[in-house]
Amino acid sequence: MRFPVRTMTLSALFAVLTAVGAFIRIPFPPVPITLQTLFVFLSGTLLGSRAGALAQALYLGMGLVGLPVFSGGGGPQYILHPTFGYLLGFIAGAWVIGFISERSEKPSFLLYLAACLAGTVVIYAAGGFVLFLNLNYLAGKEATLGQVLEYGVIPFIAGDILKMAGTAALASRVGARLRPAVRDEGGRR
Repeated sequence: MRFPVRTMTLSALFAVLTAVGAFIRIPFPPVPITLQTLFVFLSGTLLGSRAGALAQALYLGMGLVGLPVFSGGGGPQYILHPTFGYLLGFIAGAWVIGFISERSEKPSFLLYLAACLAGTVVIYAAGGFVLFLNLNYLAGKEATLGQVLEYGVIPFIAGDILKMAGTAALASRVGARLRPAVRDEGGRR
């Protein structure tokens, strides 16, 4: 896949923003909220499917080569971490968000909100699946699907709803200005 320089630059910027978002924590019981998913949502809505997924793949790559960009560190051993599936879900989630966002010539708050909701479902599905496998087969702890939802999904829903709304509000104002620039550079939008 070939990407224009501007697309690669924006994707790299969003990869770095996602890394920074891993360390910005908002205390929220029972689980603190990080801003990683906010930047996943923004990369999909503002950059589109391909560039948004590229941004998240770059983020994942940075962490796997050893940069401490994940909230729990980094390195190739992170593949065995219980939350690794959520990181994989960031790539697919950004792609889904971008794909839905690109379908409309006149995007709106509701379109971006729906796109972020669909992307969140993808992130939760990938993360929950890997968490289930990790707990049951690597950690040797018996965990039910209900327990995975209880600890790996439900505590994050409220924070992600706020981030989806914020992303939809911002993207509905900025996205229309960014779309022509992305089209003009030869990218598929």
